[in-house]
Amino acid sequence: MKSRANRLQPAADLAHDRQEAAMQKLAEQQQRLAKAEAQLAELRRYREEYAETTSGVTVSALLNRRQFVERIDSVIAQQINEVARQQRQLEQVRGQWRDAHAREQALGSVIDRYREQERKVEERREQAEIDERMQHRRPMGEPRR
Repeated sequence: MKSRANRLQPAADLAHDRQEAAMQKLAEQQQRLAKAEAQLAELRRYREEYAETTSGVTVSALLNRRQFVERIDSVIAQQINEVARQQRQLEQVRGQWRDAHAREQALGSVIDRYREQERKVEERREQAEIDERMQHRRPMGEPRR
């Protein structure tokens, strides 16, 4: 008959696999967030650089510059929203990983406890066998019949 720990092992293995998959998703989401943040930083740098240049003093050139800066600002606003979305997604994925990790840890603890109980039962059984043998053993020096 399989022990309780051995019967639970497939569930623990599955929990481990799920935790590993959740960790992979977490790493991927962290990369997506970092990429979105880098893009936002690049857009902001570009806007600053473009806003600092003062080429063209005509009215139409100034209007074109202002319209272009407004378009950049619009893209920056969209990217800010994207960064916020990626952050929310990261928190969701992090929560899923925490849940998977907690389940894996809980199953591992239960299995460890069962194995410890099984080890103690086995030790008691072995000690009982030894005690039983010792009771049936002849004392030393007693002649054989």
